[in-house]
Order: sequence, then C-alpha cells, then structure tokens
Amino acid sequence: MRARFPTLQGRRVFITGAATGIGENFVRAFVDQGARVAFVDRLRLEGEELAKETGAQFQCCDVTATGALAAALDGAAGALGGLDVLVSNVAHDARHAAADLSDEAWRAALAVNLDATFIAARAARPWLVRAGGGSIVNLSSINALLGAPQLAAYDAAKGGVNALTKALAREWGGERIRVNAVSPGWVATERQLELWLTPEAEAEWMKLVCLPGRITAEDVAALVLFLAADDARMITGQNFIVDGGRT
Repeated sequence: MRARFPTLQGRRVFITGAATGIGENFVRAFVDQGARVAFVDRLRLEGEELAKETGAQFQCCDVTATGALAAALDGAAGALGGLDVLVSNVAHDARHAAADLSDEAWRAALAVNLDATFIAARAARPWLVRAGGGSIVNLSSINALLGAPQLAAYDAAKGGVNALTKALAREWGGERIRVNAVSPGWVATERQLELWLTPEAEAEWMKLVCLPGRITAEDVAALVLFLAADDARMITGQNFIVDGGRT
C-alpha cells in the first residue's frame, strides 16, 4: 500500500514525458493522492489513453521545442489554476559509441535530457512564486555517477541535471522553491525489458546491488511523492538515489 501524503490533496502538478514508463506511474501516483495533474509527452495515443483513464490533463508536446514546452506548461498551469509541483521526468537513453556520436546526436541528447529540464523549471518558476513556493523534482540517473559506456551524451546531460538542481535550489530557495533530483538505477520498465534488460544483463546487475530484486517505477514514484509533499519542506538541493545499493 502506498503511503498517503495529505498535503498532496489538490496540489497542482505538471509532469514531462509521462505517457509511458516511469512518468506514467508518476501520473497515476499523484492522481491517487488526490492531486490535480497535467502532463506532456510526444506520444499522443498513449497520452490520450492515460488521460482518459486517470482524469489527468494531457498535451502532446515535443519538449525539445523549447517554446512549445514553456507554452504547454503555462497552458496547463492556467487550466489548473496555478502550479505547486513540477516533475521533469522526460529523458531518452539512446545508446551510441562515443567515437561515433555525431554533433547532431550529441545536441539532440542534451536537448531532451538537459535543456528540457531547465526550460520547464524556468517556465514553472513564476507560477511557483505565485503559489508561495513549491517543489521541483528533476529525474537524473546513477549513470551520471557511474559513467556508463555507450551513454556518453546521456551521462553528461544527467550530470548537468545534478548541477542544475544544486544551482536552482540555491538561487530560488529564498522564494520557497525546493529543487531536488532523483537518480534511479536500472528500472524494469517495459522499454528497458524490451531493449536492454535481458535475463543475462539482469543477472549481471544483481551481482552489483545490495538488495536483490527489480527496481520498479513505483519505487521511484514513492520518493517523488515524498519530495513533492510538505513532509520534505526543508529538503532541497539534494540528489536521492534509488538503485538497490548499486552505487
């Protein structure tokens, strides 16, 4: 049974990249807490289906189009009557050998994995100030700490997310805006199981962790809910790891 956070009741939440995977679980988790949720994703059909099922608001949006992302957040906050929580979840972990990574692929990886986090935070700030403060949760990755091969651009972008989280927490703390990061380990989403988390890869992963067992999207959502709630009112500028003890 998921913990209940009474202060999330009625909270206005905006989530990026939330039609599937970990983000989808964030939508469901916040709705279950009684929050009012809006989310964006480039996957229209999946997003519309999730919105229909949960009652959350959905906009189809390419977050690498920075003007479109900011406009989507403003539109969602306007429809919700304000904003209390931003969860920057969107990411794309395409694999590339560093030596073969083109300039275009490098920029594309940073656009979705780092730039969108900053653009969403910048757009959210005026709404959070108007609300008297709020919580921003940026999704990072343990790969920023480990330097995983085949993920040079992704690793660099997530390292940037960690640094950005610290900077914004310091700069906006006086406005009662809390900014934290969450770094999951290898979460067993459908995409990961389909593409990379093979039985062989999972067996190797289990040799490296302290806690045997798969990390689920629910494990990550539990921490995000806590950071969004008033229970975490004096926590900011931190990077929380959910990886079963891998790092």
